Amino acid sequence: MTQPTLLITGANRGIGLEFVRQYAEAGWQVIACCRWPDDAKALHAIADGTDDQVEIHPLDVSDFAEIDALALLLQGRQIDLLINNAGVYPHGDFGGTDYEAWAEAFHINTMAPMKMAEAFAGHVASSGLKKIVTLSSKMGRLDDNTSGGSYIYRSTKTAVNMVMKSLAIDLKPMGIAVAALHPGWVQTEMGGPNALIDTQQSVAGLRQVIEQLTLENSGRFVAYDGKVIPW
Repeated sequence: MTQPTLLITGANRGIGLEFVRQYAEAGWQVIACCRWPDDAKALHAIADGTDDQVEIHPLDVSDFAEIDALALLLQGRQIDLLINNAGVYPHGDFGGTDYEAWAEAFHINTMAPMKMAEAFAGHVASSGLKKIVTLSSKMGRLDDNTSGGSYIYRSTKTAVNMVMKSLAIDLKPMGIAVAALHPGWVQTEMGGPNALIDTQQSVAGLRQVIEQLTLENSGRFVAYDGKVIPW
């Protein structure tokens, strides 16, 4: 049986790095992408500890030409699972909004997952598992917002949830199942040291959710513990 293949963005640290570790340990082939591979020492350590299971590619998801170039480089490769993990969390409160940072956040958090789906849909459709997921956040839920603030991050995650919902409909004829995933509040550089769970627990749960993703339940917003999240 052919090993399934994962392509993941933002693979050099945090949740992305843990995805690489766990899927490699599970016997998958992993195409790990990050902006600066030369600086990704932890990622290289994982790759060096496997039997050519992990390959590392430079990819800045804000550069759509780079995405197209990688898709061309990987032409003919079957990608069972595409995980859009790369993202940014610019801070800014009312009265001090950085609109350039907001536009860049939309570019990375919302448009890049769409571009990845467009560039790699053929690779995914030719695979056995045919799945595309994006790491989102409960902070993109409208009724979850009881504290205000975080305008940039919240809005980009709300928007990418809608992107994934539409992709679930448009990619269904290709046999591709789609989901937006909430990883929980995770102890990462973005989540901070006071977060509730670690990357190992988050990713273990997310892998179960991904495993249970089918065309029948495509288009949902699901947390790492398997609970479906209202939009």
